[in-house]
Amino acid sequence: MAKLKKITADSVYNKRFYYPQESAVEKPFNWQQMSRLLHYLKPYMRTLVPLAVLAMLVNMVVRLTVPILIGDYVVDKAIANRDTTLLTYLIVGIGVLYLANYIANRYRIMIVNTLGQKTIYDLRKELFSHVQRLSHNFFDKRSAGSILVRILNDVNSLQELFTNGIINLLMDVMMLVGIVAILIFLSPQLALAVLVILPIMFYISTKLRRNIRRSWQDVRLQKSRLNSHLNESIQGIRITQSFIQEEENTQYFNGVNASNYEKERLAMKKSAYFGPFVEMSNAIGTVILIAYGSHLIINETITVGIFVSFAFYLGMFWEPISRLGQIYNQLLVAMASSERIFEFLDEQPNVDEKKHAKRFKEMTGHIIFDHVRFSYDDDRIALHDISLDIKAGTTVALVGHTGSGKSTIANLISRFYDPTEGVVRIDGYDLRDMKVQSLRSHISVVLQDTFIFSGSIMENIRFGRPEATDEEVIESAKVVGAHSFIMRLSNGYGTEVEERGNILSAGERQLLSFARALLANPRILILDEATASIDTEAEMKIQEALRKLLKGRTAIIIAHRLSTIREADNIIVLENGKILEQGNHDALIQQEGEYYHLVKSQFEMLDEL
Repeated sequence: MAKLKKITADSVYNKRFYYPQESAVEKPFNWQQMSRLLHYLKPYMRTLVPLAVLAMLVNMVVRLTVPILIGDYVVDKAIANRDTTLLTYLIVGIGVLYLANYIANRYRIMIVNTLGQKTIYDLRKELFSHVQRLSHNFFDKRSAGSILVRILNDVNSLQELFTNGIINLLMDVMMLVGIVAILIFLSPQLALAVLVILPIMFYISTKLRRNIRRSWQDVRLQKSRLNSHLNESIQGIRITQSFIQEEENTQYFNGVNASNYEKERLAMKKSAYFGPFVEMSNAIGTVILIAYGSHLIINETITVGIFVSFAFYLGMFWEPISRLGQIYNQLLVAMASSERIFEFLDEQPNVDEKKHAKRFKEMTGHIIFDHVRFSYDDDRIALHDISLDIKAGTTVALVGHTGSGKSTIANLISRFYDPTEGVVRIDGYDLRDMKVQSLRSHISVVLQDTFIFSGSIMENIRFGRPEATDEEVIESAKVVGAHSFIMRLSNGYGTEVEERGNILSAGERQLLSFARALLANPRILILDEATASIDTEAEMKIQEALRKLLKGRTAIIIAHRLSTIREADNIIVLENGKILEQGNHDALIQQEGEYYHLVKSQFEMLDEL
């Protein structure tokens, strides 16, 4: 990491190179996108949704009925006529209605909470499953932190919408329509006077929407940057400490954190405008009610009971108006998050699987590259017109300097990418005509930077074939020479490893990855610098095991160590994506070409040591 200048919130936010694929954009409210979100309620349209709507209707009917009973019957009839019997019946009746309202409200809250949790579960499950199927090209362009934000934070931000927002929105809209209809029925003059503030309120609130929406988009973008930097910092903590860059890294984080604080503060500030504005509208409406309502009572245009009912309804009227403002803020947050979620869900794998793709019933492992050309982008061509014929059961070593195309060839065999031009075939089948899962079930890959999951040693090895027995797992570990060090651990195969296997040495992690690959019993084995992290003594122990393992399998070995590749059936020397020469070890040494010089330089280095 280069030495960083003093960083402010604005300077961090304006560094467009930080995560260029993430940007806040200004868009109108997307009803199609909202409809797509509501689609996740479809599985519950015959169960939870009708129950929630029924409870909501009971709640709404009770609330709309009680003010009429109080104004028209309690005030104008029972109290005005001093009818205690009617008053008693009314009090009991209103009490029963409120009890029904309490029960309906309780069940509505329980139902919508269950509905929201189930919907969020379904959405997160779909998003995670979809991301796992995306091509390597997708992950090449995005940091792990930004992907985590989509699956965790952005999905969580939809929870309030699904839990309360949608049902409350429906209830509040129906309440407002019902209240307005009743007010007009009771007194058109007073209703118009009280509701005259609505057009002004609607105009001003509309003006706020665009700014609020953009602010919440900025918040989501900044949270993505914050999480991405956190993930990168934690993963790279050893490098940070090795180069004594803790202070600079902290300073950079403070800048990103400050920008996140500013964006969220600004969004909350804009969102907070709506509540006080509704309260002011309520105050103005109340003043109009008292002034004009008193005038109408004095002139005997309306009764006191109607005035009391108006007061109840007016208090009820501004409550859903205020909630609608909150729900609208939830919608803005949901729109900002759903845009980002659907962006991932709409992402299609670069490696397309045809509708009627075939399966490999059996695989021998005969690999052919037919004039293959591949480029990661327009400016970087990785392979130039590569033609190879790798016979089934043979071992092929790929040799060359960094960037020569060795790993690209391995990636094309596993179909992590498709060729830009030409065809890759296995057993005569174009890989683009085959099911990806069927292909990869016959291939095992061991990388230099192996990944060990949290869990036990047994679980990590069994990851290669989940249905394998304990005996098969142990046998695989014995073949690669991992059994002895595993048995020295505190709990043997049941030993829990930490995240990324940090309790193990680099060589031990690599041996576990060998055992995992062997357990899968592949027809094609790809070793991409797989022995780079293993010391010379450990490597010698697994050479004999590798000879047994590779027998009868097609193996692609990418390595610089002579001991790993010299026994290969064919050694292919690559340079800048082109094949310079190929043959077995003895034939290439006799040619005294590029391979000869690579071997010679390696021996010279050993002599110096």
